[in-house]
Amino acid sequence: MRYGIYVVPAAIILTLGSLACKPPKTAEQIKAETQAAFNEGVQAFNDGKARTTNPYLNDKKNPHKMQGWYDGWDKAQADKVAADKAAADAKAATDTKATADAKAAADRAAAEDAARKAAEAEKAAFNAAAAKALVNIHFDYDKSEIKENDRATLQSIADFMKAFPMAKVEIAGNCDERGTNEYNLALGNKRAAAALAYLKTLGVDEARFTTISYGKEKPLCTEAKEACWSQNRRDEFKLK
Repeated sequence: MRYGIYVVPAAIILTLGSLACKPPKTAEQIKAETQAAFNEGVQAFNDGKARTTNPYLNDKKNPHKMQGWYDGWDKAQADKVAADKAAADAKAATDTKATADAKAAADRAAAEDAARKAAEAEKAAFNAAAAKALVNIHFDYDKSEIKENDRATLQSIADFMKAFPMAKVEIAGNCDERGTNEYNLALGNKRAAAALAYLKTLGVDEARFTTISYGKEKPLCTEAKEACWSQNRRDEFKLK
């Protein structure tokens, strides 16, 4: 590893110069030895050694080495404390963000689920209302006039259309089997148009309807008797 540059206190250098019997160490020598001891202290801390294991503790001739070693050990400890704190802070920030992200994701999922359920409930209510309101009306033989007892049905259809402004409906006119195809197609158109005209008087925009005639092409009953024919003379109302 790369160590820091240790600055030897001037007092240590002066003291050492006065203690030696042999030629005193130069300032450069003391500086180099102190730096080496500093590096050893750093390494000792990194190796897990205690501060009390300073090998220069009893070296009275070289107090700068003892101090350098202590300074290196202390510096390494301070660096580790700072690094551990930075790592803990980073982890706490990461954990906080992860928690916030998880909560945000859960909130989004809950909101989406609530919206989906609301949409399903709205659709179910719409379909139920449509099924209840959009029932057939019937006509007398060779007629296209709205019968008195079918006006309540058309009122229910109008109420449904007003309650659900997005609804659009197809009105299909149908006939019994008697008469030519061409005649019954024309009669089916008249029956669909009659229902549309009546619904307009009830305040429903005609643009929300389309009309079609199936003539005698789509009978509900195929028996050749009045009870069957009366079912086929009808308007059907279907969602588009």
